[in-house]
Amino acid sequence: MHLPDTPTLLTALSQGVLAVGINRPEARNAMNEQVVTDLIAIFSHLRERQDVRAVVLRGVGGTFCAGGDIRDFAQVRQRPAAPGSDPIARFNRRFGEMLELVNSAPQATVAVVEGAVLGGGFGLACVADVTIALHDASFGMPETGLGIVPAQIAPFVVERIGLSQARRLAVCGARFDGAEALRLGLAHFSEGDVAALEQRLAGVLRQIKRCAPRANAATKQIVLAVGHQPLSQVLDEAARLFSIALAGEEAAEGTRAFIEKRHPAWSDA
Repeated sequence: MHLPDTPTLLTALSQGVLAVGINRPEARNAMNEQVVTDLIAIFSHLRERQDVRAVVLRGVGGTFCAGGDIRDFAQVRQRPAAPGSDPIARFNRRFGEMLELVNSAPQATVAVVEGAVLGGGFGLACVADVTIALHDASFGMPETGLGIVPAQIAPFVVERIGLSQARRLAVCGARFDGAEALRLGLAHFSEGDVAALEQRLAGVLRQIKRCAPRANAATKQIVLAVGHQPLSQVLDEAARLFSIALAGEEAAEGTRAFIEKRHPAWSDA
């Protein structure tokens, strides 16, 4: 099964890990409409790819993503609106659709962030399962300083770091580094240089590959439902997923490997 054609993304699949690089270095990898469309295409496709164990999101050229492309905003403002339609809201909501797809991907997702991690890039860092940052990366929500709002990323920022800190960052437009991102809980690791960043990524991928892929996908489904559904409903669905897992091939292989004191078939260890 071939990956979709994505003009603004560089993709490479190796040993079950899909590397996805935003490839607009001339614009500091700012997200335009095509980047959003390409990310939607990739993550929609990945919902059917059980052979892909993990996705690594990066920016090409030493910058993760400098936010939304301001030139796109100007063009959207000039689009004619049919009666009862709002092309600007539709344009903005498409970005939220992309974040939802990344957030709920069945694969483990890892964001490796350096340079600018602003606006939409900030949102992407918040929906990755694991975010690894350089110490000197520059995080921030600059939207309000431009007279616009962080409309689609705000809910994901709140879920990631909590309401109190999200409010402060939003109304102050503050910039902060990787060390502060780690303290806030936005990043899980903050590394001093690129070599350490790559070493940390390799270690995280080794850990992910020790976990059964379908079990990981089901676990993500459970934890993402917390706070969005009544607890009893979450627990009922969790019990159903546990039953499916226990009766499945992964559990049979995992328990057999444990008894035989070996690594399970899915593990690279």
